[in-house]
Amino acid sequence: MDYKPFRLTKLALLVGLSCASPMTVLAEEAEEAAATEEVVELETYTAEGQVEDTMGIMPTEPVKSVFGFGKTILETPRGVTSVSSDMLEAYNITDIDDLVLVSPGAFTQSFFGVAGSLDVRGTPGEVYFRGVRRVNNPGNYPTPIGATDRIDIVRGPASPIYGPSKIGGYLNFQPKSARAETGQYLDKPTGGMSYTTGSWDKSILTAEVGGPAEAFGKSLGYYVYAEVENSDSYYQNSTTDNTIFQASFNMDLTDSTRIEFGGMHHDFDGNQVAGWNRVTQDLIDHGTYITGSAQSIDTDGDGYNSTAEFLDWQSQFSDTSNNFWVPASTGTDEAMDPLWALEDVGTAKLSGDQVLVSPEDVLETEVNTLYFDIIHEFDNGMTLTNKLFFEDLENLNENAYGFSQFADTYVVEDQLILALEAEHTDWLSGAYQVSPSIRYTDFKHGDDFFFEYFDRRDLTGPSTALDRKLLSTVSDEGYSSYTVGDYTDYGVAFLADFSIYENLNVLVGARYDYVDMSSTEKVSKTAFASPDDPDSKASDSDDGVSWTLSVSYNTPWGFTPYATVSEQTTIIMGQGSEISVGNIESGNALADSELTEVGVKSSLLDDRLYMSAAYFKQERTSVNAQDLVSNNTTESEGYEFEARFLATENLTFTAAMTHIEVTNLTAQEGGVQFGFQGAEDMTGISDPSLFYGYVMQGLTLVSNSDDAKKAGIPENMYSLTAAYDFQNGFRTTASAVHADSTYSGFSKSVKLPSYTVLNAGVSYSTDDWTMRVQAKNLTDETYFRSNFPDLFGSTVVLPELPRHWVATASYKF
Repeated sequence: MDYKPFRLTKLALLVGLSCASPMTVLAEEAEEAAATEEVVELETYTAEGQVEDTMGIMPTEPVKSVFGFGKTILETPRGVTSVSSDMLEAYNITDIDDLVLVSPGAFTQSFFGVAGSLDVRGTPGEVYFRGVRRVNNPGNYPTPIGATDRIDIVRGPASPIYGPSKIGGYLNFQPKSARAETGQYLDKPTGGMSYTTGSWDKSILTAEVGGPAEAFGKSLGYYVYAEVENSDSYYQNSTTDNTIFQASFNMDLTDSTRIEFGGMHHDFDGNQVAGWNRVTQDLIDHGTYITGSAQSIDTDGDGYNSTAEFLDWQSQFSDTSNNFWVPASTGTDEAMDPLWALEDVGTAKLSGDQVLVSPEDVLETEVNTLYFDIIHEFDNGMTLTNKLFFEDLENLNENAYGFSQFADTYVVEDQLILALEAEHTDWLSGAYQVSPSIRYTDFKHGDDFFFEYFDRRDLTGPSTALDRKLLSTVSDEGYSSYTVGDYTDYGVAFLADFSIYENLNVLVGARYDYVDMSSTEKVSKTAFASPDDPDSKASDSDDGVSWTLSVSYNTPWGFTPYATVSEQTTIIMGQGSEISVGNIESGNALADSELTEVGVKSSLLDDRLYMSAAYFKQERTSVNAQDLVSNNTTESEGYEFEARFLATENLTFTAAMTHIEVTNLTAQEGGVQFGFQGAEDMTGISDPSLFYGYVMQGLTLVSNSDDAKKAGIPENMYSLTAAYDFQNGFRTTASAVHADSTYSGFSKSVKLPSYTVLNAGVSYSTDDWTMRVQAKNLTDETYFRSNFPDLFGSTVVLPELPRHWVATASYKF
């Protein structure tokens, strides 16, 4: 592995975590002093007419992850959902796919079974950590949420302060901290341990501790979290080993200056799950699977199919093509080469756990994250913040059916933010931010997909030499692409929030980015090249302007209507945050996106009922600048609704609804969409086993806007949760999610059924202990999610989990 400056080692993080031990000893003195103070019990009603929000469902806390002004969600003129740690625990939200329970616009298509980042409003989103964008993670590893104090789901592009971003939206993770928004530190040590078990030998152990301390005579707060998982899976040949260490520290250097620093280390060892191959409507509706073995390609008998063996096999084909038009495919039985046909063909009933995973498949990722912030408050009310962020990612992804990838990327970002507030007149006040920033990204990324043959594997049996490919990450040759390079983004942003006559708010912001890019394609490492082929290189710079304008009005009746228009610069990068040589050469490394959003928010019944409704339209305006996997060109239009209700001191509800239509703009403009074709696309072929030993590709014709509608995303989704607290330690929860039927692929040849998933749980808590049991998919609903519907939707689909259970025992002090 190449050495890189700033490379963080595991040892450095573990040393940082070990600092918690002496801090705990120091904090014992604070605990003894606190023991003498009077303890005042919280009353059920915090004020007349107000019900205590024990689960933290009401969006009353300041949310700095949107615009940085500390506005509450009610005051923020954008679609935002905040999810507290109490909600995560109560509803057993264990990965980002579960967030559809509580947030509109959060349905996410399968990224081969890995919950890396959320699809927001039908397009791939991003992940932020404390307001800074992380290394791109469409599906390199499951984003951990256990160490989170709060998750903010922001719909639409990021604030100009935060730099270029995707149009869909993003998740911002706020790690657990010893310092509250009020500036107060924990007054005594607090923490706990938990153990989670459940279906398929789930096993997760967590431990956390935080509290006050003192260093060099200064007040200090610390919080440390650790998580270890070793679980099996519902899916065959699939396991998860997961290790997370996270630490955060807050320290007051003076009365006006403080620092916040910490880090996270994440080791993930698992695999991707593509799901079912050989997809037909009969398979979706009845589980009927076409069996049969592909013909051997492994001429040297080593148990793997190499690139050379694939090429030799293809040289034996008769004069036929595997590219066809959809619909009205010209493919016929006679056009299929005999070498493509399966042998010993039959049918069988397939269960949901029989998926396209080999015991040799791996998804190994190590991510290290560090941050160091300095905050200084001037006597005149100005605040100067410097945010320094570092993250590196090492990823290895290997799948026997013919896809492999590695990524080795790190980023360093520094943001300087000057913020101030001013009372201009008795009717006009303003809050302002000015922020120069610099972000450097270094990448090395390779992938291997030229011989990605899903259908050669018969899922009723094990993976064999008939379907296993000799992967490029093993042989270190034959890659589809092998790219190294770096780029630096120099940016400056301005944001202003005006309050006019107290009730009218106008928010305006702008940003300029200058991006200097360099990328090299190692041609000699790629398939169809010789070892002496020279590298392909490209270096260039580009710039972009982003801006946002929002107007909102606080009515005396508790309603706040708002309107937002925004244009955002997007950097077109791949799965490892790489920029391709081709995008630099063509001038397509930067793109623009636009957002229009009109909505209304309300807080009623003495702040016991929160509601939000919005219409939105967001689109990528540069249809030629895209990455098919992580940043494709789409237009999303629809409306969404969210409600949270403290009905009584015992009963709480949340609800969400999304109506959305997503259009593939590139397909609409070009009139065609390339993709892998399945049995239901090849209408002229009576028996798909005639080509399951190979791969069918082709172009779906797009003649109108309906043809360009993206598949895989339900047009309508609804969710409802309820919790009842018996006030004696017992609490029950229930939730339901309903999704319309949708097509699995762009060609709309296979339809996935609508579904309703019901979950329920019960917990019992004492002062120190909590026991929680959650049953998920109570009715054992059979349902599916599509994989890359524009590209693979007709050929692979992911069966979702059947009825299962999770139980957690936790101790807190």
